[in-house]
Amino acid sequence: MLLIFAFSDCSKQQGSGELARLKPCRLPGIDEKLLCGRLTVFENRLTRAGRTIDLNVVVLPAFDQKTKAGPLFDLAGGPGAAATEGARFYAEQGKGYRRRRDVVLVDQRGTGKSNPLSLPGKRTPQDYLSEMYPVDYVKRLRQTLERRADLTQYTTSIAMDDLDDVRAWLGYDRINLIGTSYGTRAALVYLRLHPERVHTVTLIGVAPTYLKMPMYHAQAGARAMELLLKQCEQNAQCHEAFPQIRDDWTSVLSQLGREPARVEYSPSDKSAPVNLEIQRDIFAEKIRTWMYGRDQASRIPLIVHHAAQGDFGPFLREAIRPSIPDFIADGMYLSVTCAEDIPFINQEEAAKLNAGNPFGNYRVFQQTRACSMWPQGKIPYDFREPVSSNVPVLLFSGNMDPVTPPQRGEEVARYLPNSRHVIIPQAGHGFDGLAEPECVDRIIMEFMETGEAKDLDVGCLERMVQPPFEKDPTNDRAANGGAGDHRGRMDQGGSTLILRGHQIDLVILKRHDKLPAPLESACRWLSFFPLIKSSLK
Repeated sequence: MLLIFAFSDCSKQQGSGELARLKPCRLPGIDEKLLCGRLTVFENRLTRAGRTIDLNVVVLPAFDQKTKAGPLFDLAGGPGAAATEGARFYAEQGKGYRRRRDVVLVDQRGTGKSNPLSLPGKRTPQDYLSEMYPVDYVKRLRQTLERRADLTQYTTSIAMDDLDDVRAWLGYDRINLIGTSYGTRAALVYLRLHPERVHTVTLIGVAPTYLKMPMYHAQAGARAMELLLKQCEQNAQCHEAFPQIRDDWTSVLSQLGREPARVEYSPSDKSAPVNLEIQRDIFAEKIRTWMYGRDQASRIPLIVHHAAQGDFGPFLREAIRPSIPDFIADGMYLSVTCAEDIPFINQEEAAKLNAGNPFGNYRVFQQTRACSMWPQGKIPYDFREPVSSNVPVLLFSGNMDPVTPPQRGEEVARYLPNSRHVIIPQAGHGFDGLAEPECVDRIIMEFMETGEAKDLDVGCLERMVQPPFEKDPTNDRAANGGAGDHRGRMDQGGSTLILRGHQIDLVILKRHDKLPAPLESACRWLSFFPLIKSSLK
């Protein structure tokens, strides 16, 4: 367990050193005063003229301000997630990080409260099943955002120079970086730009600067799906419940490929039933993104099995509800990937690579089309080169990761001689759903204290086991969802959908032993790509 220390009103600490520039503040859901501030930077750092951005900064102070060590800067994923949304983790489960370190959270330009490049809006059930970047949506997004932003000025390198301005503004000499998913790319870029300012770097779900997102998404997804299906086949309970799970997976993709499913869905707010369409590529992409966390992955066999029989209730129960993707700023995501990734994808090579893959070339097509309508920023000439450094670096990869598999961590580690790459056998893209997630926190805290990765004791990672596969609760398909297939394969059961939805939520609560807040766990381990439209990218 993480050690928890008493902490008095942090307003009494603000006069000490680097915290003097900040003011006491409170954030929703956090029962202590934190320190907040805003640093104004030029949107165009090259010309240093014109529009400015107020960078939103939140600091969770170290409990021991007299003997504290270098701070921890946590870089969010996405791209497009707000780092400050992770404050709740460090105020609760992650308090141990603050024993002798300030935790600094900076909303990267284009996210959170740092001129967010997003369009708020209410989503309908069909919106959750729409394609990732509809043409009309991208055009409207650009038109709206260009009224208050130069969309070419939101790349990673520019943002990491912002981050160094924050470091200097707060008076820190050297810092420790933690990056997850896209945050690993950001951390690597900062390390290259400002190596003398870095004490240690921790990378979780490693995304190299040369990854060409999303060219390899389908390949990584197919690998993870194969491992998941094999686990189900080798698990007595899962195999008994879904004895033909591999055939089910092939069958549902084939059915949806021939004709989209049309179902009737009863919303949980008791409004009138609506007719929905489920397309093959969107169904597959949802499945891929649910493999990011092992909690959601444990429900995939049940979802696939029922869908293969024409019952999309379990699928809709999972798909039509707010999730991590809703916290991604789409404009920020496009400004980064349209400058740093998409221009370097050979379309013929991508089509050939993803031919025959169950997840297909969907993401490459969607993002390439969107980027054709988006202004392209400039990146440094050496941006896509591997990052080399002698700074101590600790890398974590999940063996079951459907977007940044262990291969990526191995590649990056080759150029970091003072590094260690650790593979967590049952992890996806982060640690959601695994037992004893605090194991990783203990390892990271020891690493930051010693500055040495080679001799870390990582034995507890073997105890980070996946949750059991979800059982099929009943043969009454109406109890598994509120969807009715217009092809006559299932019955309507809206009231039971609401009940089952609450039951599933309670299981999640118990499994994590904490509130199911995407803002505390998800925004910390945010993955950067998948899903549909406003979904996590």
